Amino acid sequence: MVDCPDRGFIRRTLPVLMGCLLLSGCVMAEKYEAEKARSLNFQRLLAQEEKRTAELDSEVKRTKREFAEMEARNRELTAQIQAVREQMGRAQEEAQAMKEAALLERKAKEQMKGTSELLLKAKKPDLTPELPAEAPQTETPVAAAAPLPEKSPPTIHIVRPGETLFRIGRKYGVDVDKIRKWNKLPDDIIEVGQKLIVGHE
Repeated sequence: MVDCPDRGFIRRTLPVLMGCLLLSGCVMAEKYEAEKARSLNFQRLLAQEEKRTAELDSEVKRTKREFAEMEARNRELTAQIQAVREQMGRAQEEAQAMKEAALLERKAKEQMKGTSELLLKAKKPDLTPELPAEAPQTETPVAAAAPLPEKSPPTIHIVRPGETLFRIGRKYGVDVDKIRKWNKLPDDIIEVGQKLIVGHE
């Protein structure tokens, strides 16, 4: 015959066991709810991070567009600066040409004034007999300057279009008056293809 446990013992332990089961069920339910809340919180955080990542991506794209626009603007500004520099260069050349023209005009006026004074002096020798003795003095510098080409071969320059005596003199570092004197020029007018003595070696 099989021994049966004591029914009293079962009656006493059954409520305790049931209580333990209920208590463990409550603990499990609380743990489940806590895990569920934690999972929901994690999902919310993940959604926030995804949203933030999308915002950062759009910001990066916007920054790239702005950078490309700034590069295009920079290229435009560089081209404009280059155009302004070229205009400034042309303006400086024009200013230099105007300066040279003004200088030539002033020299021409001075030369005309000197020529008129020489003409007046040339008329005076008829009235006074002492002036013809001075005429050889004006020729002596020319005679003194004449031996220079004999001592050394002269430097010759062929006039090109657009050149002036002032530019030629500046190119060779020679005064315009010397060029005029060496070439026996009455004024500053020169022609294209004309050979000019611009110095002596």
